[in-house]
Amino acid sequence: MAEHYQWKGADLVLRLRISPRASRDKVGELMGDRLKVSITAPPVDGKANAHLCALIAKQFGVAKSGVTVVAGETSRDKTIQISEPKKLADAFLVRLPS
Repeated sequence: MAEHYQWKGADLVLRLRISPRASRDKVGELMGDRLKVSITAPPVDGKANAHLCALIAKQFGVAKSGVTVVAGETSRDKTIQISEPKKLADAFLVRLPS
């Protein structure tokens, strides 16, 4: 099974399954090769993407401009690239038990 994250040089790429309009922001369980992330923002006018990028930027210690949606702009399945994360957020880097 593929990992839900990979390193591309100094950048980190995450494959996520987003659940908008949640009651709170939460990093959930692995769903195949994607990590489920619930966010409070609605999927309207790019609000969910902006909220997700801000959440990830805070968790990884980078500016909001350092987080990019590289695939899935209008989909629940998104690929996110984080430019040179300053810290690693354990909740996003979970692994399946061996």
